[in-house]
Amino acid sequence: MIRVRFATRPTGLLHVGGARVAVANYLFARHDDGRFLLRFDDLDDERSASLQMPRIEQDLRWLGIDWHASVRQSERHALYQDAITRLKRDGLLYPCFESEQELKAKQEFRRKRNQSLIYDRAMLSLTDRQRQAAEAGGKRPYWRLRLSGRTLAWHDLVQGERRVELLRVSDPVLVRADGTAAPILASVVDDIAFETTHVIRDEANGGNTAVQIELFEALTTAPVAIRFAHLPALGPAASAREPPRAASGGADEPSALRRAASQSLRSLRNDGVEPCAVVATIAGIASGPGNPPPIEDLAQCFAPKDLASFGFDATRMLAVNRRVLRGMAFSEVADRLPGGATETFWLAVRGSLDLLREARGWWDVVAGTIVPPVVEGEQELLATAEALLPPEPWDGSAWAGWVAALERATGRVGSALLLPLRLALTGEDTGPDLADLLPLIGRARAAARLQIAAA
Repeated sequence: MIRVRFATRPTGLLHVGGARVAVANYLFARHDDGRFLLRFDDLDDERSASLQMPRIEQDLRWLGIDWHASVRQSERHALYQDAITRLKRDGLLYPCFESEQELKAKQEFRRKRNQSLIYDRAMLSLTDRQRQAAEAGGKRPYWRLRLSGRTLAWHDLVQGERRVELLRVSDPVLVRADGTAAPILASVVDDIAFETTHVIRDEANGGNTAVQIELFEALTTAPVAIRFAHLPALGPAASAREPPRAASGGADEPSALRRAASQSLRSLRNDGVEPCAVVATIAGIASGPGNPPPIEDLAQCFAPKDLASFGFDATRMLAVNRRVLRGMAFSEVADRLPGGATETFWLAVRGSLDLLREARGWWDVVAGTIVPPVVEGEQELLATAEALLPPEPWDGSAWAGWVAALERATGRVGSALLLPLRLALTGEDTGPDLADLLPLIGRARAAARLQIAAA
């Protein structure tokens, strides 16, 4: 049975980069009816973890991800101590007493002489008397794993053939001076206990793979059976455009999507991005017509080779989100729209939204008080437009009748007529069809805005 895990440090909200790893693991497991473990790596952050863990769980469920079990590393210290005892018993760990400052001084010394910066294993020559003297002086050792020095080769499911000479890798610290396990040891111990079959993670974590393979084999006394897959590095996220706003005279609100790849899922959700748009963009299926399938349907057609296309592009996500919003019924969004918003309003604006939060600006246009810009050089046109406003009640034909009357009175057609009207009525140069907006704006608001724009 396939067993994967999503390991996260609960020091803050879940971001797109972490969500990408979670989606990859979830689809991989669900495709083969495998097991998906949620692991909180909170060895250093037990207090903050209690606050952030529920939020991370909520964000994962928002994406459509569930798990078979969840664990906290802070509750598994006994398991790690057992591994430490075994490694010490087998002579694979050795104590070290250098301080951080001493290690930095060593590195600087070697750097100036163009020597290797690999840890020099000086502590291996420490005698029992020297160790006793160090401890008597108040020092407590931390412990390093003595790497074998062999060349390790493995096949990465995304990156292909990989090879690392352990002679060129510093012996890693596995036990800290307070006696607790370092994260790299805890992770391997947990993967062994959970019987993890595949480790799928970001390429940024790939540098530890060779050390982890060595540690797996030291603790299991068998060749490592786990397969590794490292997702391609995320490039800079494309900047998303600002949501449209009513012309209120205020400064633009900063976009929540400027650095979308490092944005929290909660920010995207609050902006009005739909979860299926996030998942589809991550999985690299954001192009093409129609709405993206649910995450469970994605799992059915998933293949390991698809991991190579996992990424994130904010511009593509907005394009997908626009398609999704365009097809959503009023009942699906009513509780997230401004108070008082009607189904007629939603049907009028949904095709013009990249983000659901943009509906707030359009609700201000049709039901609030906005201050449109003065449209320079169009005073005569706008005065004529105000004079020819038809009497209410207005329906969907009011706009066409009004425009036809203006064309006859002014001789203008196309954008020469429509753009000044749109700016005066909405404060924007693009947006929903004015035939749908005008009845919602109403005659009184329309007349007042035409007067302001013509001032």
